[in-house]
Amino acid sequence: MKKTSLKALIFDFDGLILDTEMPDFISWQEVYDQHGIELPRDQWDTILGGNANSDFDPFNYLEGQLGHAVDREAIQEARHARELETVLQLPILPGVEEYFREAHRMGLKLGVGSSSESSWVLPLLEHLGISGEFDCVVTADDVSKTKPDPEIFNLVLARLGITAAEGVVFEDSPNGITAAKTAGIFCVCVPNEFTAHLNIDHADLIVNSLAEFPLEALMERVDQNHP
Repeated sequence: MKKTSLKALIFDFDGLILDTEMPDFISWQEVYDQHGIELPRDQWDTILGGNANSDFDPFNYLEGQLGHAVDREAIQEARHARELETVLQLPILPGVEEYFREAHRMGLKLGVGSSSESSWVLPLLEHLGISGEFDCVVTADDVSKTKPDPEIFNLVLARLGITAAEGVVFEDSPNGITAAKTAGIFCVCVPNEFTAHLNIDHADLIVNSLAEFPLEALMERVDQNHP
């Protein structure tokens, strides 16, 4: 393979490394069902992968529909336990670990840029046995604004010590794609069952699965984008 300008791969977490989008939605849907309220999917879609530009908050909307406050702490504790129970049974998405191995073989750095809190991301990376794969992990706790703001990816670039042209981002949601593109980084979208119906056309490349698109082929596409 010819020399490449690529120096690092940057991964979103939820929906990209682990398919957590559906368990999250279902856990909230169950909360709404218990109160006789429908969770609006179109509103939920606005916060997938980040919520910096969305006015939707599941608790605020629920209380607005009910006309009274709810016990947020109790609901969140039960909802989170239900979500985590499902997530802990999930495998790493296809092709992701192969990309890790190939990246290490090629001397590429690896990073995570997630709009979720570190209390969610870090334990799950440990659970999956892949926490040691990454040179840096940036979460919502490290920034003032999450995706679609580019701050998360800008910080990943800084911590990896690379320029935007030397990295590629893997995302599954419109908010994540927007964040990557605003940061000036080549973005590959790998939609899952929960995000495939959304507008992801602003990604540089869309693939059904990383298992179907070898890393070397991807690197050639990135180099064509940054000659």
